[in-house]
Amino acid sequence: MVEKMILSTLPKTWIFDLDGTLVKHNGYLLDGADTLLDGVKEYMGGLPPEDRILILTSRKETYKTSTVRFLDENGIRYDAVLFDMPVGERIVVNDRKPSGIRMAVAVNCTRDRFELPVIIRET
Repeated sequence: MVEKMILSTLPKTWIFDLDGTLVKHNGYLLDGADTLLDGVKEYMGGLPPEDRILILTSRKETYKTSTVRFLDENGIRYDAVLFDMPVGERIVVNDRKPSGIRMAVAVNCTRDRFELPVIIRET
């Protein structure tokens, strides 16, 4: 069953992990090249143009050129890619708007399966 995520109509900041979330985990090392996971291109291509996209990765900065080239060649939109991130948990801390909107949302996917919820925007 596909989950549904109810979000406001406000512009969003999306923070994606790279390996195991958007591309095959360590495929660039194991296979010598990255492999985009099924559904990534379509999902990210459907994000509103006013949304911002940040990609985080534990990959060393030495892989920056090849990683960015792969993303560009595959039409994956992003505003920034940060390398050399720690391998531990990613923690997002934000406030709650006075209206009650929770400003931090977390989704944990199964490694190597792109399974984000369907987004329903409140009106």
